Amino acid sequence: MEKNLLDILRIGIFYDGYYFYKVSNYYKYEHEKKSRISISGLHDFIRSEVAALTKTDMRQCRIIDAHYFKGRSSARELGEKVQSERVFEDILMRENIVSHYLPLRFGENNSVQEKGIDVWLALEAYELAIYKHFDILVLVAGDGDYVPLVRKLHTVGTQVMLICWDFSYHNENGDVVETKTSRQLQEEVFFAVPMHQKIEQQDNEYTKDLFVPEKIYDRTPAVSSFKSDDSTGITIEENKEEFTSTIFSINPNGFGFIKDEDRNNIFFHYSRVANCDFPDLKFGMNVKYSVEEDPDRSKRDGAQRFRATKVTVI
Repeated sequence: MEKNLLDILRIGIFYDGYYFYKVSNYYKYEHEKKSRISISGLHDFIRSEVAALTKTDMRQCRIIDAHYFKGRSSARELGEKVQSERVFEDILMRENIVSHYLPLRFGENNSVQEKGIDVWLALEAYELAIYKHFDILVLVAGDGDYVPLVRKLHTVGTQVMLICWDFSYHNENGDVVETKTSRQLQEEVFFAVPMHQKIEQQDNEYTKDLFVPEKIYDRTPAVSSFKSDDSTGITIEENKEEFTSTIFSINPNGFGFIKDEDRNNIFFHYSRVANCDFPDLKFGMNVKYSVEEDPDRSKRDGAQRFRATKVTVI
């Protein structure tokens, strides 16, 4: 697919928001980078990859449309975290990304689920590919459910580039949390870019700009009042007795401790902070929290240890 100098190569980008949220949190809290993905940096990287792939001058590779799809809690459930949502929405608007939100829905066992996001993304992507004549549609996702979309896009002459990550880490319970891109999805697209490899290899001059500079970070809204499970990634926090104390220590790797003399201080993970971004926490902040036993630490230390199931700044 070669373009002459006068042609513009039209690019559309579609984000699976929850997938991108997981990736951003991984690099912020689990990876040595300790920084979130820069959306502007990612867009420049995408343009450079498209230019190299199509043997086109990067100046001809134009992002003419970008859309972000995600489930979102109601304003009542978010409380003070509405401000964090607005900060991230401002970042999306700055990059001319159109936001699409659907309400999170209650499922079995008090779980909260994203229903219909992938279908909505697929319908919008297919319709816009027809009306806006994308040369390349970039899909930031990893789910095999997008395979039918890719096949339909190919029928209307739109090639699909996949931006994807594979990674794993140990969560607060010591369990391995793994994110892997669907192999079938990778095989269906025109070109798949394994970003975890690109970031480690740094074989593109735009790779260095993929992360937000220190102290100038994208405050991606967390679904911190929820905890992960294997099926949906989001679950309602159970109602438990709450205690009041202060932040005792903060570790930039994504965890900290709450002062609690009766329980030898309480460990908490960044994913349990309900109404504040973890980087905004400070020593001495007043918090409410609920607790449960931490079996791994109890076994390791030979004494009963506790962890916070929910932390709310007051």
